[in-house]
Amino acid sequence: MKANHEDVQSRILVAARQEFAQFGLAGARIDRIATQAHASKERLYAYYSDKASLFQSVLNQNSAEFFESVSLAPENVAGFVGEIYDHALSNPEHIRMLTWARLDGLAFEHPAGHATPEAKLDAIREAQRLGFVDKVWNPTDLLAILFGIGLAWAQSPNPQVLGATDELRAAQKAAAVEAARRLISPVAL
Repeated sequence: MKANHEDVQSRILVAARQEFAQFGLAGARIDRIATQAHASKERLYAYYSDKASLFQSVLNQNSAEFFESVSLAPENVAGFVGEIYDHALSNPEHIRMLTWARLDGLAFEHPAGHATPEAKLDAIREAQRLGFVDKVWNPTDLLAILFGIGLAWAQSPNPQVLGATDELRAAQKAAAVEAARRLISPVAL
C-alpha cells in the first residue's frame, strides 16, 4: 500500500509541476492536475490541504533538485556560473516556477542536507581568502550577480535562445563563465 501511496503522490507532484510552471499558482487548476496525475481530487487533497500547499511542495522539490545539481567550490567560482547555465536550460520549469513564486511573493525552503545560500557564501569567502576572488566583493552581492550571469540566457527576452543549437549553447555557457571569471579576478595592484 505504501508504494501505491508514493506512486500517486509522485504522479501528483509531476503533474502539478507541469501545471504550475505553465499557469502559475493563480492560473493552475486542481482538476487538470488530478486528471494528468490519474488521481482523484479527493486523493490530491488528502496529501495537500490546498493548491498553495501543493505549489509550495513543488517549489521546494525544485529547490532541492537545484541544490543537488549546482555546487560552488572556492577554487572554481566561475564554473558555478556554468552549472547554473546548464541547469536553467535543462530545467526551464524550475525557472518558471521560481518566477511564478516571486510574482506571488512566495519563498522556497532550503532543503535539509543540501548546500544553502550560506554555504555558497562561505565558499565565496573561502575563495576570497585563497585569492581566487577579489576581496572587493561583498559575498552576498557577488552571489546574486553570479546567479544573474548564469541565468542570463534562460531569462532572455530573445525567443531564439530557447531553440539554440548545441554549438551556440556551448558558446553562451563559455561566455557566461568567462564573464564571471573576469568579474571575480583579483585586481593586480
